[in-house]
Amino acid sequence: MPTSIPLASRATSAAPATPDRHRGDLILFMAIAFGVSWASWFTAIGLGGSATKAPTVLPYLFGAFGPLMGALVIRVRRARRGEPAPEHVVRFRRTTLLWAPLLLALASATVLSAALLAHAAGGPALSWDDAKEVMRDAGGPAAFLISMVISGPLSEEPGWRGTAYPRMRASMGRFRVGLVLGVIWAVWHLPLFFIDGTVQHELGLKSPSGVLFAVSTIPMAMLTACAYERAGVIASIAVHFAVNTTMVLLDVKAPVTQAMIIGVQAIAAVLLLTANRPTNKPTTSIPSLTDHGSR
Repeated sequence: MPTSIPLASRATSAAPATPDRHRGDLILFMAIAFGVSWASWFTAIGLGGSATKAPTVLPYLFGAFGPLMGALVIRVRRARRGEPAPEHVVRFRRTTLLWAPLLLALASATVLSAALLAHAAGGPALSWDDAKEVMRDAGGPAAFLISMVISGPLSEEPGWRGTAYPRMRASMGRFRVGLVLGVIWAVWHLPLFFIDGTVQHELGLKSPSGVLFAVSTIPMAMLTACAYERAGVIASIAVHFAVNTTMVLLDVKAPVTQAMIIGVQAIAAVLLLTANRPTNKPTTSIPSLTDHGSR
């Protein structure tokens, strides 16, 4: 007669992720994010032409989704291994619906206030004429806003913040993660300086504006990390969207304005990182597609 096995002994619990597995996930994520993006963008460079016109536009746009593709691979890999989400992952919560718009407004305000301060210091005046032209070229306000959500915030944040950030936090402090991830983010953008029709190409890699763009990824990484810790990947998408959109509408290119934005965002990020405690304690969550992207 076969011996019955107690139910408790047959149940297996998910093994916690180890530092080595976090490191392995990070290496795989970075390989996919950089591999997909750089392969696509170097293809666009080889094709020549503008990033807004065929055939260059296709690999240019596809390259932006490298971080998202890396995040999806890591998510599937973790699920197959039966591992719980990393300790510092922040899931979707009901409070996200409140925090996301507040953080969006704050992020936009950092750009607007810095632009006003730069103008007071002798920088260019603010004008909405360029904003109207940008929205008209994009096919109207709705098309412009949709493109600004997809290109950058949605294609990047589930990767940089939703996947890389919590795994880096397992062995680094919040400020160090912001610095390291900001530098990695700047390096990831480098091929865009060689694609005609991109903002980076217009700024120029060796120009003051190009250097300031690279430096600006560090306070941006910290600012989006603050949003992620407060309300998850949706909030970091909102902050990324707000900063990008406000800068495009205000046509921010002058070095004095860029420098002022870096200063204002750095101050805001330091204050938020210092004052806010991570909100990654278990709480009641609402299942959603975005929850999968933030693990």
